[in-house]
Amino acid sequence: MRPVSLALVAGLALISAVPVVAQDSFPSAPPAPTRLAPVRFPPFQQVTLPNGMTLLVVENHEQPVISVNLSFRAGAIYDVPGKEGTAEQVAQLLTKGTPTRTAEQVAATIEGVGGSLSASSGDDFLTVSANVLSDHADLAFDLLGDVIRRAAFPTEELDLARIQALSALALALSQPENVADRIYNREIYGRHPYGRSPTPDSYKAITQDDVKRFAAARIRPGGALFVIAGDATLARARALAQRAFGGWTGAPAVVAAPPAPPVRSATDILLVHRPGSVQGNIVIGNTTFLPTDPGFYAARVATQVLGGGADARLFLILREQKSWTYGAYAGLSRKRHMGNWQATFEGRTEVVDSALVELLHQVDRMRTELVPDSELVNVKGFLVGSFPLTIETPQQIAAAVANARLLGLGPDYVRLYRERLAAVTPLQARAAAARTYQRSALSIVVVGDAEKLHDRLKAIAPVRLVDVDGKRLTADDLHPTAGAPALDRAQIVSRADSFQVVVQGNPLGFMTSSIRSSADSLIFTETTNIAGGAVQQQTTVVINPADLSMSRIDQTGSAQTPTGQQPSDIHLSYAGGRVTGKSTTPQPSGTPQTLAIDTTVAPGTYDDNALTLIIPALPLAVGETFNLNVFESGKGQAKVIQVKVSEGGGVTVPAGTFQTFRLDVSGGQLPTVFFVAKDTPRRIVKIELIGAPLVFELVK
Repeated sequence: MRPVSLALVAGLALISAVPVVAQDSFPSAPPAPTRLAPVRFPPFQQVTLPNGMTLLVVENHEQPVISVNLSFRAGAIYDVPGKEGTAEQVAQLLTKGTPTRTAEQVAATIEGVGGSLSASSGDDFLTVSANVLSDHADLAFDLLGDVIRRAAFPTEELDLARIQALSALALALSQPENVADRIYNREIYGRHPYGRSPTPDSYKAITQDDVKRFAAARIRPGGALFVIAGDATLARARALAQRAFGGWTGAPAVVAAPPAPPVRSATDILLVHRPGSVQGNIVIGNTTFLPTDPGFYAARVATQVLGGGADARLFLILREQKSWTYGAYAGLSRKRHMGNWQATFEGRTEVVDSALVELLHQVDRMRTELVPDSELVNVKGFLVGSFPLTIETPQQIAAAVANARLLGLGPDYVRLYRERLAAVTPLQARAAAARTYQRSALSIVVVGDAEKLHDRLKAIAPVRLVDVDGKRLTADDLHPTAGAPALDRAQIVSRADSFQVVVQGNPLGFMTSSIRSSADSLIFTETTNIAGGAVQQQTTVVINPADLSMSRIDQTGSAQTPTGQQPSDIHLSYAGGRVTGKSTTPQPSGTPQTLAIDTTVAPGTYDDNALTLIIPALPLAVGETFNLNVFESGKGQAKVIQVKVSEGGGVTVPAGTFQTFRLDVSGGQLPTVFFVAKDTPRRIVKIELIGAPLVFELVK
């Protein structure tokens, strides 16, 4: 028996010496909240500069810091149709060089004094921001004037920004919540510019002339808002602004009235088919009102009750009580022309219909029942109490003042915000919910595997079907069939290819492949090594040369998982319409999964490990779509995957620049994009795994 330590004896003696306090001496209820203290928000001063800029100065000398926001009506709603993303690209390029400074020099100059300079675009406005110690205000304003008035928009920077935007978009479109949000905006706003989103084609269509034309038309001093907060007086701020922008002229850009959002007369469901998805994403909501609408405050409180956080109804019911989701939320969005509200959910496919019924029930409760006083007090306490945290620093103050003024919210908005929220009554919250949540004309977007969801959802509301690109589908489209593909044997020739594996932009491994042909077999081999052996795999695929049908797959390797290095070992034979053998694959947690496989497969079925061999041999043409029977050897499952062919354009990899087809492959374990060279015999030059930071680039 282990002896008792002296430290433990001493600790027990100390505990025994402390008198026990009776439990009823503790408070049985929390203390009453203290009286609401006024927001100590410094007053701002406003002047109009000779060139038409509105200058707002918020003095705050507690810290030797100045924050600047310069905003223009140059947001995404002004993008030319077909070139969505232009405002975003302008913002990205504003700080990337002038005739006298390169992008590196701009960054080094501001960072050398511990400051920052950036630009961003939203739906309505483009804003350039600078933050710097007040001792270096002259330098910051010199840079601001230079990048805003004389941005060069270099071609090489535009090319880089486009690559980054396309990469970010591809990642976003691989995530169902982003697909749902994009389609939801299109549903509620229709032809209004708020309903548009950038696409790969729109990013590729943007030229340097487009960027320069947009900036010249919309980034003008007339109508611009210049907010300076922090350690500066009005006289100092005016002198700095005049020095940077004196002599710069330009009337406000013409703003045409956008088309009105559509008027809905009934609630229905737009079901977005994402084949093979194991979860469903729901977005429900509708357009609301202008940002100046006085009903905003009660609607803000009601929406916080419904789904504003981890203590709100949607979260507590759908996650805590029913365990259907990691989180369900609701939010209220303000936009200059027309806002919207939405409630969201994501969870297993099996519970999506039940979750939608519960979402609608909770919306109905908000519209028809009074919020209990205790719940309303807690929600208002959070909103009121957390607001001062958003206006603590000069940077936050500048952003708050700029946002209020740009949305036309009036000079007292920030000062009275808390009082207006605190004054909301249960009757006002219910009335706001009834007005805001248009229960008989809701837009409901569901993204998931429509084959499993369609029949369940149509019992709740009428269902329309589209694919992830918005193309209309019918119920028959949910059950795709595939026969043996018509492959071009001339595209499969003996050769060896070498790829580099890029992880989050950094080379971190290699993949080699080869094709060898003999009288009785076509042998494809592939070797992959990532991160020094964290993932390693050797695959051999044997094809019958006479009809290009599957014969055999052998794969060995291992992968690093949270529980350690796990083996991969697959050996399958394809013959007589059956696949037989054994498959062992790593699992994210626990032990490797081993399957004994003996099942029938449809004619023309290919092992998923053979796709890199088969895909270049399809009869590729822009606009074509192919359905392929695929057997996922690691899961022991047969499924139909879809290959959509589009224009890939010029793709540059270490092996050179190639004109390519872009092949979007969906329905498998992970959406994948193959770029296949148009020159024959065709070869794969680049592979992107959407949703994972992995890219394979042809080296030779």
